[in-house]
Amino acid sequence: MGRSLPFRLILASGSRDRRRLLAEAGYQFEVIPANIDEPTEAQFGSCRQYVQQVSWLKAAAVAPQFSDGLILSADTVGWAHGRVIGKPADAEDARRILTMLGGDVHELWTGVTFWKRPEDWQLCWQEMTKVSVRKMNDEEMNAYLATNKWVGASGAYAIEGPHDPIVRVVEGSLTNVIGLPMESLERCLDAAIRLTNSRPDPTATPRDGPGRCG
Repeated sequence: MGRSLPFRLILASGSRDRRRLLAEAGYQFEVIPANIDEPTEAQFGSCRQYVQQVSWLKAAAVAPQFSDGLILSADTVGWAHGRVIGKPADAEDARRILTMLGGDVHELWTGVTFWKRPEDWQLCWQEMTKVSVRKMNDEEMNAYLATNKWVGASGAYAIEGPHDPIVRVVEGSLTNVIGLPMESLERCLDAAIRLTNSRPDPTATPRDGPGRCG
């Protein structure tokens, strides 16, 4: 599935799973994690708006470090019972989140941003996957927490694949749950290549907020 790109690809994320997805797809890329103060979800009207803005902020933090290339950033959170479900603070927080999610279907949202240097145009989109987490008894919960799969994971879980014993994709992209929606990412990379080949005016005024790649 991999191919050469007409620009440098810079991943603005320290996520091992996102690096793995891009590497397995055959892409050559650089890694520069974005360090930002993430806004609180209370500032946004929806989970979709939240992940897209955080993703855009990550790209905006990394883009000035490069004179050329395509910056790729992403942000992933869960959405259940009308609230954003982020990364657990510790094992007990992970237990609380998994107990809340167990036996029900929730949404997992990823916002993705491409930021092209030096032209400073952006492509932004969002992907939602419906996910089910199996309800676990105390023994199963303790065993799962001992794996540390919850560490740094939105929703306190990490899916291993289509046959994961705990986490199941009900509808949508499996790779979105892992960290990047690779199917739509491929389509938007095609759009980025077309925009690059059309030679946008590098003197154009940069945007101050996200556009969209549908």
